[in-house]
Amino acid sequence: MSDVDAVFAALSDPTRRLVLDEVGRRGDATATELAADLPVTRQAVAKHLAVLAQARLVDARRAGRETRYRVTPAPLNDAIGWMARVGGEWDERLAR
Repeated sequence: MSDVDAVFAALSDPTRRLVLDEVGRRGDATATELAADLPVTRQAVAKHLAVLAQARLVDARRAGRETRYRVTPAPLNDAIGWMARVGGEWDERLAR
């Protein structure tokens, strides 16, 4: 699976998008902190964070006994670039 495919697969789930939004809003957070404000369990949040980390959308860092997550925007930029390229190709096709 390409990096862009992994991003789209990770973002296909609305709960993962919610988790990613919340991490971005906070700057960084643990699964426990996120679960306190989201309508899912800590275990579910941890699984969603693992998928986001696999797609490189979040970065995990150990801080003592906690794992803190923060958003990493580069993979989103790659996906946006792909969408812009494909959109441009469609515009050209439609213009012909």
